[in-house]
Amino acid sequence: MKLGLPDMDHANQPRANQPLASALAALSARVRHDLECLDYPARPWVRPHTSPEGHVHDVLIIGGGQSGLACAFALLREKVENILVIDENPPGQEGPWVTYARMVTLRTPKHLTSVDLGIPSLTFRAWWEAQYGPEGWKALGKIPRGEWMRYLVWYRKTLGLPVRNETRATLIEPVRRGLFRVRAAGPGAPESGFFLARKVVLATGIQGGGEWHTPDFIKALPKSRYAHTAEAVDYAALAGRKIGILGGGASAFDNAQYALGAGAAAVDVFIRRAALPRVNPIRIMESAGFLGHFSDLSDAQRYDGISHFLSFNQPPTNDTFSRAAAYPGFTFHPGEPWLAVRETPAGVEVTTPKGGYVFDFLVLSTGLLTDARLRPELALLAGDIACWRDKYQPPKPNPLVDDHPYLQPDFAFTPRSPAAAARLHGLFNFNYAALASLGLSASALSGMKFAVPKLTYGIVSQLFTDDAAEILADYKAYAEEEFTGTWP
Repeated sequence: MKLGLPDMDHANQPRANQPLASALAALSARVRHDLECLDYPARPWVRPHTSPEGHVHDVLIIGGGQSGLACAFALLREKVENILVIDENPPGQEGPWVTYARMVTLRTPKHLTSVDLGIPSLTFRAWWEAQYGPEGWKALGKIPRGEWMRYLVWYRKTLGLPVRNETRATLIEPVRRGLFRVRAAGPGAPESGFFLARKVVLATGIQGGGEWHTPDFIKALPKSRYAHTAEAVDYAALAGRKIGILGGGASAFDNAQYALGAGAAAVDVFIRRAALPRVNPIRIMESAGFLGHFSDLSDAQRYDGISHFLSFNQPPTNDTFSRAAAYPGFTFHPGEPWLAVRETPAGVEVTTPKGGYVFDFLVLSTGLLTDARLRPELALLAGDIACWRDKYQPPKPNPLVDDHPYLQPDFAFTPRSPAAAARLHGLFNFNYAALASLGLSASALSGMKFAVPKLTYGIVSQLFTDDAAEILADYKAYAEEEFTGTWP
């Protein structure tokens, strides 16, 4: 039976269609059958390791969003089964999709493949068509944000991925070469307060390589007066209020249309540029060659390429801009950087080169800073991590690139010294901070089909070579007879 697109609520998110639960169950069964057909090798092979402190995981993945889930799936397919994914959020709230993301749809094209890792029945398209039919797929423009989260929940359940929610990694401690103690907090944390793991993957998304940037002059205000677009904002409580947004990134207009839809009286967006950028370099970066082979370029080529990328802001999508501009309370201020802000009895006064404005609340779309020294979980290891500033001296230095970690092609950190090599062995950086070394791959949906195999190869290669002596000894000692025939 062909079904049309589902009804939309006020945020343009499709509502779940209960009668189609049987269709999703059938699709899940199809996925499992497809994986059985590809089940080779058919048994785990990694040698177990032990510690007097407790169970040792072969791989601990920090972050249960799309990147962490895809990594877990890839490892299970390689028969690396002693793994665990931890995420600080409750189930169904991993990643940005139902927390701080406020776009109506994903920005990436609907036809991309990502966390499915080449399994057709596991694609978003298969999931969508199981509910809304082929005609529903044809009618779909872009993927609704809420539906992407629902797809990831189904993906995790169907594959039986081992995820422990409400568990936040607080500190990664190197115990010895190839063994880490990962301190954890939250309701899901173990009684011991830590996990032990041979390999640790930082699948911590766009902010996982540093922190969201708040300009210093904003920090002088009471925190109740402002928030970054990556924070929780109670826009319903701001109904009837005036909101000022700093920055011209895509998230600025996501939040503008969201706030106005929630009843804000007025939203003003300010940018320092004279006009919004019209070119989105991500579209050309989504070509297979660029995403798959950026890491094959020379240091000079990669440095120059990412410097060019960082000179752009990702523009808003046409539909998001039009949605915000359609509200009578929306105003756009190009060429008006904020020079100062101050608290007044009437609200927060913002000064620009063209005058002053008073707002009830400020929202910052000011991007992020990439620097391992900003990550609390890396407090003991940040000094061991080589950055681009340590490995390459460009003709025109760019501090935004220099602070990125200089990663290996498999997303492993590069050590700054031989001693650091032992401390970092087994630690992989699978988040947005991989941008300078491997391009737009680790946390971007469009790059996942190329990035996950590289990461998986690196992890599995280490698991094998770390135990090479024992594995080779077992190989030489193998004496199980296969041929049982006799000659009369």
